[in-house]
Amino acid sequence: MLRSMILGTLLLATPALAQQTPNWMKPGPGQETTATTCGVCHSPEYIRMNSAFLTPDQWKAEVTKMQKVFGAPMDDGTAKEIAEYLGKNYAK
Repeated sequence: MLRSMILGTLLLATPALAQQTPNWMKPGPGQETTATTCGVCHSPEYIRMNSAFLTPDQWKAEVTKMQKVFGAPMDDGTAKEIAEYLGKNYAK
């Protein structure tokens, strides 16, 4: 019950987060989806902090971990879009 309430609250916050896409994020397909989805749980600056360390395959693994292990609210299509955006724009 509590988990459902927390998830519902986070999903309701998603539209507000979409309007706050950080201006430093590289433009391209997946930018807003990444900012909105990832921003539900943590600061999008996390992306920039890890960009020096992660390859495209490692970004894909991170997104999968967030979805499957931590229960990030995204479907497989959204996860793929985010992993592609991060792998193209923020990989070492």
